[in-house]
Amino acid sequence: MAFGDGQTWLSGYRALWMLVMFDLPVGERKERRAYQHFRNFLLDQGFAMAQYSIYFRVLSGKEAAEKYDRLIAAHLPPKGKVQILTVTDKQYENIRSYVGRDETPPEKPAQLALF
Repeated sequence: MAFGDGQTWLSGYRALWMLVMFDLPVGERKERRAYQHFRNFLLDQGFAMAQYSIYFRVLSGKEAAEKYDRLIAAHLPPKGKVQILTVTDKQYENIRSYVGRDETPPEKPAQLALF
């Protein structure tokens, strides 16, 4: 479905959120560099930090998720654990976020850019 202004509408079931969660060792200088390199790679790929070791990005569909899965796999640090979770926008909208005892709405990007 397309809007009259050229924007493409994405179903809440087609748009996906990719969460990358990692637990990497940082005891040695080489490990800290690998951690920083991986973190910077995620930021360069358009991921945003949710927590120190959890990054997220909204994607246009399954094909994009598979692309980023391959990119991340190609840039894994030599040690540590990395997990990737992909959920639909409809599933993500059920997230509950708290700061202290106050519930805050999850931050969503202002616009999904499609190329």
